[in-house]
Amino acid sequence: MAAPLDLLVLGNAIVDVIARTDDAFLEKEGIAKGAMTLIDEPRAESLFQAMGQSTIVSGGSGANTAVGAAMLGAKTAFIGRVRDDELGHLFRHDLKATGVGFDVPAATDGPATARCLVLVTPDGERTMSTYLGACQGLGPDEVDKETVASARVVYLEGYLWDPPAAKDAFRKAVEIAHRAGNAVALTLSDAFCVGRYRDEFLGLIRDGSIDILFANLGELKSLYETDDEEKAVAALRDERNGRGMHMLGLVTRSEKGALVVHGGHVREVAASPAEHLVDTTGAGDLFAAGFLAGHARGLDHAASARLGALAAAEVIQHIGARPQADLVMLAREKGLL
Repeated sequence: MAAPLDLLVLGNAIVDVIARTDDAFLEKEGIAKGAMTLIDEPRAESLFQAMGQSTIVSGGSGANTAVGAAMLGAKTAFIGRVRDDELGHLFRHDLKATGVGFDVPAATDGPATARCLVLVTPDGERTMSTYLGACQGLGPDEVDKETVASARVVYLEGYLWDPPAAKDAFRKAVEIAHRAGNAVALTLSDAFCVGRYRDEFLGLIRDGSIDILFANLGELKSLYETDDEEKAVAALRDERNGRGMHMLGLVTRSEKGALVVHGGHVREVAASPAEHLVDTTGAGDLFAAGFLAGHARGLDHAASARLGALAAAEVIQHIGARPQADLVMLAREKGLL
């Protein structure tokens, strides 16, 4: 049996390429400002060459959560797919440098490692062009039975629900985790993602596949097809799986903090103060990281949510979706650890 893990994440392995530019460049390249557009490999290569000086950092929603949890002391591993290329090596190095286990072999052929080309204009707006590449090749063969069975929580990134093989990987991980008596968490990832797969996500919730659900208000309202915040939260509060059991739900609400929804009850947790709002990318990822790290330490749900709020507040105060401060020290200063 593999060494015990606090958290195992299944997600998209993506490298972020970030460059500062102006509106004229976006117009010249025919890119819609503020949007996220999926692109193919030739377009990714041509845009990368045109971007000029850039900063390259590992990203991916689930991977960000894995890194944040590891930085808070959780024993963490990641399952995703990269190509045996320069960006794939960078992604692997960055994960392992933060203590996240990543042992899935790189693909030796096929699409290149995924990358998100991020253009930041002077007004702080981020415009993203994403090539999904190798990460869409994740399938059940990459899901190691012993690794999954060793993890207290298996965390599934909703963004990865698109490819059919990834769905099979998710289902395999759910079956192994539950057979071992462990929990499965799902992040809804994006309201548009929910719009595409609403029935399937609700099916996972209601058939008992999911024990912990992470969502922001927009995603939750999309899930329950309502514009009313209270109705969406009430629907989650009353949600039960096929065994008649309530699920644990964590709902983030930006500056209004988060909601802990469990056992038919809703509890509010305040946001952690942030002196400077620079970039909200990764806030939800780091909230999940903090919550799951607290959960691994045996903290109650509200205390874990406060740890999540602290991690989210750290990451929105700088460019990039990975923490730059010592999260453990911050948490101790705030009396959360």
